[in-house]
Amino acid sequence: MSEGPPFEKVLIANRGEIAVRVIRACRELGIRSVAVYSDADRNALHVRYADEAYACGPPAAAKSYLDMDRILSIAKRSGAQAIHPGYGFMSENAEFARRCAEAGVVFIGPSPETIEEMGDKVLARQKMQAAGVPLVPGTTEKLTDDEAIAAAKEMGLPVMVKATAGGGGKGMRLVEAESDLAQSIARARSEARASFGDDAIYVEKFVEQPRHIEIQILGDSHGNAIHLFERECSIQRRHQKVIEEAPANRMPARLREEMGKAAVAAAKAVGYEGAGTCEFLVDARDRFYFLEMNTRVQVEHPVTELITNVDIVKTGIRIAAGQEIGFAQSEVGINGAALECRIYAEDPEQNFRPSPGEVLVYRPPGGPGVRNDSGVYSGAEVTVHYDPMISKLITWGRDRDEAISRMRRALREFVVKGIKTSIPFHRAVMDNSTFLEGRYDTSFIEREILPSGATSVAVDEEELRAGVMLAAIAALKRDQDLAARAAQGGGQRQTESRWKLAGRMRQLRGAG
Repeated sequence: MSEGPPFEKVLIANRGEIAVRVIRACRELGIRSVAVYSDADRNALHVRYADEAYACGPPAAAKSYLDMDRILSIAKRSGAQAIHPGYGFMSENAEFARRCAEAGVVFIGPSPETIEEMGDKVLARQKMQAAGVPLVPGTTEKLTDDEAIAAAKEMGLPVMVKATAGGGGKGMRLVEAESDLAQSIARARSEARASFGDDAIYVEKFVEQPRHIEIQILGDSHGNAIHLFERECSIQRRHQKVIEEAPANRMPARLREEMGKAAVAAAKAVGYEGAGTCEFLVDARDRFYFLEMNTRVQVEHPVTELITNVDIVKTGIRIAAGQEIGFAQSEVGINGAALECRIYAEDPEQNFRPSPGEVLVYRPPGGPGVRNDSGVYSGAEVTVHYDPMISKLITWGRDRDEAISRMRRALREFVVKGIKTSIPFHRAVMDNSTFLEGRYDTSFIEREILPSGATSVAVDEEELRAGVMLAAIAALKRDQDLAARAAQGGGQRQTESRWKLAGRMRQLRGAG
């Protein structure tokens, strides 16, 4: 006789494809799902998929998806027993996890204490050092400007100046010359303060030509902890991953075993409960170093699911309900290979500028070995308010070559009209000889894909803001053209176009 569902009702405190992913997992577990949506997401896909949906505020995330009082109030009103935060937003917010517990709602993720310890990179380094996990050489204390300069000079340049809080590449600066130290520290602090409300920094030795390898972990409240092998996440732009694969290519059996053991040791050191990830850097000599622990489900979790046949999201929900992981390390193996391409509403030919607007046509690929985790549909609106990722295209093959050939086919089949997307960029990667040989590191995009002199990887916050402005102007021009054409037809079409045009003007004023 099978057990009943872990919960009767779960609220998903997120949007887009990850909200859809969690709703699907809940449905398979027999759990009713509760969606929340901002005014900008009233017609979003996750709202249509959920069993119930509640408005949570205006478009600005700070007043909707990040408003703890609103989210907890909706949880109470809807009768949700648990909240799944997905990734981003409040997924690694210790205060929110603590407030969930105080409200009698289960937070589907690790404890507030674990989130705090691993969310502060300096504390995480101290904890991992005590657990015997290899670290990138660097400081294990928060530094003043003078201390950071002295530490950098002592360990020798190049170094990375890093924010102790947050992630996603924010508050990070590579410093190769002593004359740049003061300015780089100031910029790292400024970006960290703006992104995380915390400008504390530390310094690490820069690992040259590194590979970014992460290990998926699972832990439960019964003291069990296992890993689900590794993912290769070295193809990055602005320190953000854009293509991932599992297992990692060129991974010696010895290194795989050592990294897996280190990740499990890290999980046990903090009493980890739920699905999480240990991120490592691997140098040219196959030495690995702990980078950070992500205390949430990862964007790239599908590639691990495809090679291990483990549903990471469903397992995380069961663990939150007090159940055991349900299988041992010896029962998990690697079957085949998988790739993930993050499809963004961006124009690769215009320095990856955001491309908001209406998705006029959306026809995702299918066929053997193809999975598409998406949050949009034909007629959906991609706004300037949130992350521009519209889809995660994942392929599986019996080996890496087959996974790549399926990705090539899937990218050719993928049709998106009305906005620009990063699909042409992904096609270029799939045809690149260095990628095909599997001999790449985190400098791959700058070295192999971007044209000579391109500055896309080094774009700063001001340039990104300018890109949003230009994208909004382009979207406004599109709507003006539509309004002009609709005027000939008159009636309802003209009214709708003018309504959209007014909305664009409000968006544009907000972006400026």
